[in-house]
Amino acid sequence: MGGLTKKKEVVLPKKEETQSVNDKLQSKKEVLLQVKDLKKIYKMDGVSVHALRGVNVEFYKHEFTSIMGTSGSGKSTLMNILGCLDKPTSGNYYIEGEDVSNFSKDQLALVRNRKIGFVFQGFNLLSRTSALENVELPMVYAGVPASERHRRAMAALESVGLKGRENHHPNQLSGGQQQRVAIARAICNTPSVILADEPTGNLDSYSSIEIMGIFQRLNQQGISIVLITHEPDIAEYTQRVIKIVDGQIVSDKRNDKVLLASEEIKKHKKPGTEIED
Repeated sequence: MGGLTKKKEVVLPKKEETQSVNDKLQSKKEVLLQVKDLKKIYKMDGVSVHALRGVNVEFYKHEFTSIMGTSGSGKSTLMNILGCLDKPTSGNYYIEGEDVSNFSKDQLALVRNRKIGFVFQGFNLLSRTSALENVELPMVYAGVPASERHRRAMAALESVGLKGRENHHPNQLSGGQQQRVAIARAICNTPSVILADEPTGNLDSYSSIEIMGIFQRLNQQGISIVLITHEPDIAEYTQRVIKIVDGQIVSDKRNDKVLLASEEIKKHKKPGTEIED
């Protein structure tokens, strides 16, 4: 499983080749994220709550994976650790071969900024700033020069279909459009992986499929994605489905029948449109 220093550039597949990407993953896997015997114990009123119970799993480069579980299953705890937002009680977490389990808060913040792009259910946009400024924010923290920030942010917004809406504020955008801004923000620093926590949870079915289509296109361009969801229909758009119950992985399977958002969207009516008699 070597080759972690290989360049990120890949030959971009055509949009209709989602399934062929799945086949490539079967034949050649490069580990991106890895957790070993990961445990997380919370103390609540003197009682130990075991959120994660010895989780072992690897996530691979250029893969689109979903983690499924009900409330309290441990999926969000696992996501927080993968995103360097929390530290495990015990066990090890490796990002591109580097053990970050015992990193300091400052070290973890640096890893988050350089290697991880986040997309949250609630969008987490700054309400008084434009879409463009929201996308530029992570690059401000990364020390990217203003002209380069602007160029990257404009390109990212265009890539998610928001060209012409750069100066709109969140309250001038629909929920689906706000999530597109969040995705643009997540990709602007060219992260190693995008972590998406229930990204369709606040969206209608049509907007949800649109968002999954964006994720699929990004994945086809070589971007690794790990998505948390409790919705089986959303997991069907991903190449690999991991199920977690009571802090343990109970299932880890490849999805041989990945739904193509570009096809599924044709079966749904866009909100606000009328079907003619």
